[in-house]
This record gives sequence, C-alpha cells and structure tokens, in this order.
Amino acid sequence: MKRNTWQREAVRTALSTAEGFVSAQALHGSLRDSGSTIGLATVYRALTDLTEEGEADSLQQEGEALYRACTPGSHHHHLICRRCGMTVEIEAAAVESWARGVATEHGFTAAEHVVDVFGLCPQCTADARQQ
Repeated sequence: MKRNTWQREAVRTALSTAEGFVSAQALHGSLRDSGSTIGLATVYRALTDLTEEGEADSLQQEGEALYRACTPGSHHHHLICRRCGMTVEIEAAAVESWARGVATEHGFTAAEHVVDVFGLCPQCTADARQQ
C-alpha cells in the first residue's frame, strides 16, 4: 500500500465527486480550477495506484483511459452510456460463470476479466427519440 499524501487524497476526493468516468486531464483541470498546485503526472500516478488498489475503475474509451471511484474489494461490471457517461455498477453471475468456464476449457488458471457494456441510458434514449 502506498503512503497517503495530500496529492493522493486530493485525487481520491476529486474522483469521488466526479460524475461518471473522467479522464486524468479533466480531473487535473478541476483540481487546478479549485486552486490545487498538483501536477498532471502526479494525478496519473495517483489514479494508477487507486486503480491497482481497487478504489477506482478504469476503462479505455476512444484510446483514452477514463477513471471512476468505485467500491473497494467488490468485483462488478458496468453499464455505461455512450452519450452522457452515466455509469451503473452491475452484478453479472452469468458472465462470471462463463469466464471461469472458458478459462478452464483452455487450461487457464487465475483468470481475471473486465466487462463493460456500452449503450444509451434511458434519458439519452428518450432524448434521441425526441430529436
């Protein structure tokens, strides 16, 4: 476990108040806007550490890493709106079973997986229908 510095705590706090997934650059910008002197490289390091420790989720979207605070120690998947970024944590027992089965079938052990389902949330679906 890494030591808890003011910079790391600032990133943790900013991430916990962000809506949905956010880029390191956007998080850095909001920290700077609030008067922080934290550097972008420090934000990246803190986000990497938080992700490795299970305090943040990370996903790749259009070649960019995006981050979101999550419940530590809980394995879950996400439904993510492509339009507004709203994210819902979901349990997926069928995915867990499938992943274990596929790994075993091919002789893999200690398999891990990440599943993110992208679509349009109910509000964005309704908005798209009205246009």
